[in-house]
Amino acid sequence: MRRLVLLAVVGLLAQLVDGSLGMAYGVTSTTLLLLVGTSPALASATVHLAEIGTTLASGAAHHRFGNVDWRVVRRVGIPGAAGAFVGATLLSSLPGDVAAPFVSVLLLGLGVYILVRFSVTTLDARSLHRPLRRRFLAPLGLFAGFVDATGGGGWGPVGTPALLASGRLEPRKVIGSVDASEFLVAVAASAGFLLGLGSQGIAWSWVLALLAGGLVAAPIAAWLVRFAPPQVLGAAVGTVIVLTNSRTLLRADAVAAPDGVRFAVYALVLVLGGLAVTSAVRRHRRSRTTPARQLQRSTTA
Repeated sequence: MRRLVLLAVVGLLAQLVDGSLGMAYGVTSTTLLLLVGTSPALASATVHLAEIGTTLASGAAHHRFGNVDWRVVRRVGIPGAAGAFVGATLLSSLPGDVAAPFVSVLLLGLGVYILVRFSVTTLDARSLHRPLRRRFLAPLGLFAGFVDATGGGGWGPVGTPALLASGRLEPRKVIGSVDASEFLVAVAASAGFLLGLGSQGIAWSWVLALLAGGLVAAPIAAWLVRFAPPQVLGAAVGTVIVLTNSRTLLRADAVAAPDGVRFAVYALVLVLGGLAVTSAVRRHRRSRTTPARQLQRSTTA
């Protein structure tokens, strides 16, 4: 019973972060299941089965608050479902962590780019109205879906930074669209795992516990993301991306960094991320006070 309560709390916290930042539900939940000795395939299957409910609730909540671009959902979600099905089928018989270091290098670069973009520069409002091209979204969805199924998480860490880096969709709509399209990915991945593994070995009580926590957090996260300033939200997302993928790279067999080195890198990332978020907050405050000062000057002139 204590383990089920813990899983429910993990599901709640993971969905709260995922719904606010567009990532981390799968990574957080899968990590916990692996720590208690679950095989990678069963851990990913359990998380994706729970995500069918959490992503549906999250997508509906984000839609209610106007955080979803449904054109992006269709164009990235359908290829993502195809990639997830293939990835789940392969993971049922093959180890899925072989490509993790290579993917992490790409994500680390995107994370650094996003940190700089949102903490140093200002979003160009004109670029936010340019449509995202299908030839960009379809390969992105296919790749992100495959990584998500094979790694037990990755739809958000791949999709969110790529869409943010395009600069054509404001952060809250990136997060809402990624969360809404993840429903298709979760359904396809679950179908692939059930086809490859069957239902044997899946702890349905664990699935329900993760689902329960996620359902509680989904509407709260969708509401919170509406009030997060785009620059601050982007800097926070960049910090999470850099921290997560730094950990993956440093723990990879090819690197196997000592504990002291790893913790020093984590501390450095957190310090730089804190500075980036602080810079983003200051820029946001200046952008709000400047129009007010201009209006005050015009009325007193």
